[in-house]
Amino acid sequence: MVTESSGRTRAPRADAQRNRDHILDVAEKHFAQHGVTGSLDAIAKQAGVGAGTLYRHFPTREALLAALLTARDEQLVSRMEDIRSTAPGSAEALSSWLDALVDWAGAFDGLPEPLRAATASEASPLAVTCQGYITTTDEFLAAAIEDGSARPEVRGRDLFLAALATSWVRGAAMADGRTVDALASLTREGWSVAE
Repeated sequence: MVTESSGRTRAPRADAQRNRDHILDVAEKHFAQHGVTGSLDAIAKQAGVGAGTLYRHFPTREALLAALLTARDEQLVSRMEDIRSTAPGSAEALSSWLDALVDWAGAFDGLPEPLRAATASEASPLAVTCQGYITTTDEFLAAAIEDGSARPEVRGRDLFLAALATSWVRGAAMADGRTVDALASLTREGWSVAE
């Protein structure tokens, strides 16, 4: 937002907003095809804007990724609400939430790494998003611990990182159709209390 001298904020110019939206559309397609390490200069060129325009809107790769994840955040929040209202128990809810995180972090090849890095950096534009989902994971975990279906020493942060690792492994060369399910099962064995 642009701030006027009176302290009021005004909306960005219409052409600036169109440029921003167009850059996001192009970046979404580019990252879907090339992964999150794709060239930002190539995105600017494909969007028909100069690199300076891209960097004015998104000063870092992480800022661009954070903006792209905003729409996916809405989908993840919707899944979270659905899980909360339909899961038959806290263990199932936690497991479903972790599956949702795996899907969310797999939006683009290579996305788990900048998300992992953001958990250790408050300066990253992705840090607030990650912290919010770690907090949500803590909430699901706390319910499972309270009813005795999860181990009390497990932390939501660790489960969030496990979901990122599971998402990352989807793109690993050695992974096959069973790898993600096997890793998710191992993770569940790590947090759940044996029945």
